Amino acid sequence: MKKQYSLSEAAFQLDGKLPLREAIPLGLQHVLAMFVGNLTPLLIITGACGIAGGEFADLQLHLLQNAMLLAGLITLVQLFAIGPVGGKVPIIMGTSSGFIGVFNSVAATMGGGVLAYGAIMGASIIGGLFETLLGLFLKPLRRFFPAVVTGTVVLSIGLSLISVGINSFGGGNNAQDFGSMENLCLAVFVLVMILFFKHGTKGFPSSSAILLGIVCGYIAALIMGLVLPTTGIAADGAEYTKAWVLNWQKVADAAWFEIPALMPVKPVFDLRAVLPVLIMFVVTAVETVGDISGVMEGGLGREATDRELSGGVMCDGVGSTVAALFGVLPNTSFSQNVGLVAMTKVVNRFALATGAVFLILCGLCPKLGALVSIMPQSVLGGAAVMMFSSIVISGIQLITKEPLTGRNLSIVAVALGVGYGMGANPGILAHAPQVVQLIFGGSGIVPAAMVAILLNVLLPRDKKEEKTGDAGTSAS
Repeated sequence: MKKQYSLSEAAFQLDGKLPLREAIPLGLQHVLAMFVGNLTPLLIITGACGIAGGEFADLQLHLLQNAMLLAGLITLVQLFAIGPVGGKVPIIMGTSSGFIGVFNSVAATMGGGVLAYGAIMGASIIGGLFETLLGLFLKPLRRFFPAVVTGTVVLSIGLSLISVGINSFGGGNNAQDFGSMENLCLAVFVLVMILFFKHGTKGFPSSSAILLGIVCGYIAALIMGLVLPTTGIAADGAEYTKAWVLNWQKVADAAWFEIPALMPVKPVFDLRAVLPVLIMFVVTAVETVGDISGVMEGGLGREATDRELSGGVMCDGVGSTVAALFGVLPNTSFSQNVGLVAMTKVVNRFALATGAVFLILCGLCPKLGALVSIMPQSVLGGAAVMMFSSIVISGIQLITKEPLTGRNLSIVAVALGVGYGMGANPGILAHAPQVVQLIFGGSGIVPAAMVAILLNVLLPRDKKEEKTGDAGTSAS
C-alpha cells in the first residue's frame, strides 16, 4: 500500500512520464487554485460596463464560458509551445486581474455599455500584439531584468496577493457575513488539513495537499449546511445566504454542453482605451518574466532561460489577442499557480496539461464549471494564504540569487518601499494626473516593477558586480 501512494519521481521533472491516476489530481488542484480568479475579473468589468445581468445575462454567461475555454487552450500553448510561442514552462494561464484598474477607468471614460466593453477588447487585441513583439525581442532586453529585478517583481506579486487570500479567508469582502466565525473556522480547517497532508503524509497525498484540503473544505461546508443555519439577517433586516453555503442549485441549472461563441462583442478601436492598456501590457510582460523566473527557481532551483522567457511572454501576447476575439480579458500567467509549484515542487507539464484539459471541458460543459465555481471563498482562502506566501519566498530566493550588495539592497528597498507602497495606497496619488493614477494606482506590482527597472539602469555598479551580473544574464 505504501508504494501505491508514493508520488512518481516524474512529477518533479518537466517531461517525466506520469501516470494519469497521479497527473489528473495534480492538475486539478491547479484549476481549483485559479478557477475563481480566472472568472472574477470578467465579473468585475462586465459589472463596470453595465452588462451584468438583465438583458445581458446570456452575454455574461458566454463570456465566462469562453474565459474557461481560452484559459485551458492558452495554457496548453504555454506548456508545449507552437513554434516560438510558449515557454514550455509549468505555468497555468488565465484572465489577468492586473488590468482591472485600467479597464474600470476606460469603462467610466466611455460611459459603459457594450461599446465600452468593445473598446476594451479592441485595446486588448492591439496590446496583445504589442506584448508579442516585446517577447520576440526579449533576449536583448533581458539585461534590464536581472534576478534582483524579477525577484522584486515576484516578491511584490506575492505581497499583493496575500491581502487577496486573506479576503477570501474571511469569506470574501463583499459577503454579508465577512469575517464570521463560520467562515474563519472553515478556512482554518482547510489550512490545517493542507498542513496535515503536506507534512503528515508522504508521496502523492503530500504533493496533492492543496487539492485534498479543498475537498475536505467542500465536505466540511456540506456538513455545516446540515447542522447550522444557512441564512442570516443583515443590518437593514434583509435575509441573506451565508458565504460558506454550497449553491447546488447552480450546478443543477447549468447545461451539460454548450458551444462557445466567437466574437460575442464587436471590437472597437479607441485611443482612450488603447493608450493606457498598452502601458499595462509592458507591466504584464515584466510580471510574466517574474512569474516564469519564480516558477523555475521555486520548482527546479534554476534561472529561466532566454527561450523560456521569450516564449512565455509571446504566449501572453498571442493568448491575450485571441482571448479578446472571444470577448475575454487579457490572459497572463497566474501567480497563484506559481506559488503552488513553489510549494509542491511538482513541475510535470503533463500533470498541468490535465488541468488545462479540465478547463477546456469546463468551457464546453458549464455544469463542470459550476461545480468548481460554487466553492466557498473561505475554502479557497484557506489554501490561498499558504500558496501566496510561497510566492513571497520564491521572490526572496530570486533576490538572494545574486550577492546582496548595497546596490541590490537599494533597488529592492526603494522598489518595495516607494513603488509597492505607492500602489498599495493609491490615495497618495489622488491629486496626480489621471494617466499617473491609471498606471501606478491600481496595483503595487506596477510601480514596484517600474522603480526596480529604472534603478537597475541608473544605479552604477562596480566591475566585480558587472561581471557577476553578465554571467547570470547569459545563462540559458
